Amino acid sequence: MSTAFQFFNPAAKVTITHGHLPHWDQAHATYFITWRSADSIPREIWLRWREARDAWLLAHDIHPASKDWRFDLEMLDDAARDDFRQFARALEKELDACHGDCVLRDPAISRLVADALHHFDGTRYSLGDYVIMPNHVHLLVGGLPRQAMLKQVESWKKWSAIQINEALNRSGRFWQDESFDHLVRNEASFGKFRAYIAKNPVTARLKPHEHILWQRPPP
Repeated sequence: MSTAFQFFNPAAKVTITHGHLPHWDQAHATYFITWRSADSIPREIWLRWREARDAWLLAHDIHPASKDWRFDLEMLDDAARDDFRQFARALEKELDACHGDCVLRDPAISRLVADALHHFDGTRYSLGDYVIMPNHVHLLVGGLPRQAMLKQVESWKKWSAIQINEALNRSGRFWQDESFDHLVRNEASFGKFRAYIAKNPVTARLKPHEHILWQRPPP
């Protein structure tokens, strides 16, 4: 399956953006992207997590407020980058604890997100595996230049939020504004992200109807 996806090349040009996704960009690269519902992590837990993460960055001579902090992190050695993954794991653990209303447990609601992901697959982008959990989404996607990717991620979130709020007869922010992304560096990393997506519902002890797992068939 991965033959349809290109991986991060450290020798090629990289662009970094903030406030939108992806933070990292390389033309036609492949990303592992996560976004979550606005109520998915209690505020006090989130603040403690940010404090610990920022302290780690400062200890490695990276200022967390710097616009280039992700680039500086990527330039660290493998051991340091692997150590930094502790913060992603901690966040993933909180998400899998299913805080918040978890309205995406409802298949009719989670299907709205799935429909958005598939809508332009094969025309605007190459959609990889994804899982829609009760309060967050993980997916692999590739094939878009920077501006198109930025617009597409925002489009997924905006369109699905409108549809979800309408279905639930509610208003206001549904998704957390910020999301998380990782450039996929190589074939092995791609395989690990696929395995993580597949295992996530098991880790969170979800029943089959409480999530949507889609795995792209081989080409």
